[in-house]
Amino acid sequence: MTYERKNIAAMEAYVPGEQIDSSEIIKLNTNENPYPPSPCVSEALASADVPRLRQYPSPTAKSLQKTIAAKHNLDPENVLVTNGGDELLRMAITTFVDPGEKVAIARPTYTLYQVLADAHDAQMEVFELDSNWNLPGNFGDLLNDAEAKLAFLVNPHAPSGTLLPVEEISAVAETFRGVLLLDEAYVDFVEPDAAYSSEALLEKHENLLILRSFSKGYSLAGLRMGYGLGNTSLINPLMKTKDSYNTDLIAQSLADAAIRDQDYASDTWNRVRAERRTVSAALRGMGFVLPESQTNFVLATVPYGQKAESLYHALKSRNILVRYFKNENRLEDKLRITIGTPKENQTLINALNDLLD
Repeated sequence: MTYERKNIAAMEAYVPGEQIDSSEIIKLNTNENPYPPSPCVSEALASADVPRLRQYPSPTAKSLQKTIAAKHNLDPENVLVTNGGDELLRMAITTFVDPGEKVAIARPTYTLYQVLADAHDAQMEVFELDSNWNLPGNFGDLLNDAEAKLAFLVNPHAPSGTLLPVEEISAVAETFRGVLLLDEAYVDFVEPDAAYSSEALLEKHENLLILRSFSKGYSLAGLRMGYGLGNTSLINPLMKTKDSYNTDLIAQSLADAAIRDQDYASDTWNRVRAERRTVSAALRGMGFVLPESQTNFVLATVPYGQKAESLYHALKSRNILVRYFKNENRLEDKLRITIGTPKENQTLINALNDLLD
C-alpha cells in the first residue's frame, strides 16, 4: 500500500554530508565553522530560565528580531526569524508558488532547492552557469520568459565559492517579475575589500528576499537558526505560513547572544579567511585548480590523471572527510573542502601531498 502523494513517491530526498560521530575524524565536508560559538552563547545557555520553558516562546522571536534589525539598519517588521535558513526556503515556495508553477535555479547550486520544489509539486526551471560560474546574460529576462514565480540565487555561490557583484543582483531583481530569494548563508566570509553589501537593495527592490544563517558565521549549525530580510510585502505573507512557534525559547536566546558579539564572530571570520588563502595556495601548488572563494570552503578540481572519487576515499581512510558530489553534472572531477583549523588544514595538505606523490 502506498500512502504518499505521487510527486513525493517520484522525488529524490536531499543527501546531506556525512555526519560521523568520532573525535578521530577531521570534518571538512559540511562547511561548519571550525571555531566554537562565542563565550556569550555559553553564558546565555548557563543562565537559561528553565522554569520559563513551561510557556510558549515569542512567536516572532521578538527580542532577536529587534537585534537583527538593528544590525542591518532595518525595522523589525523587515525581519523574519526561522528554524534554520532551510525553513525560509520552504516557506518561500509554500507562500509564493502554487503547485505546478515554476521555481528557477542556476545550476550547479544547493541541491535542497530541487527537493523542496519537488515536495511542493512545483516545476523546476534550470539554467546553467557558465564555465566561470557566472549567470547567463539577461538572467532576469530568462526568468520572466520561463514564467518563474520564485528564483533561488546563492551568493557567495555554492559550491564554487565565487561572488556575484551587488550590481548584478540588483539588475536581476529589477527585471524579474517574481520573487528573488538571495541565499547569503556564506556571506560572513566575504573579504572586506570586496565591499559587498546587499541590504541597501531591499529599499530599491520589494521583490528581494535575503536569507541569512547562524550556522556558518556564528558557529551555530547545531542550533538551527536563520532569518530572512525583506520588504513587508514579502515578510507579512511569510508570517502567515510559518509554524506558530517556529523557534524555541533557548535557541532565540543563544542566537541573540551570538549576533550581539560581533567582535568574536568577526575574529573567527578573519581566521577562516587567512586559512582559506593558505589552503588555496597549497592546493594550487599541488596542481588543483580552484576559483577564488569568498566562503568557508574551496571547490578544487583534482590534478590531471587523478580521480576525485578515489582521492575522497583515500582521505576518508585517513579519517579526513571532504565532500564528493557523485553523479552531479560538472562536479565529478572536484572536491569541496571546508576550511578547518590550521592544524586540520595542515593534516589535509600533508595527506594530499602523500597521496599525490
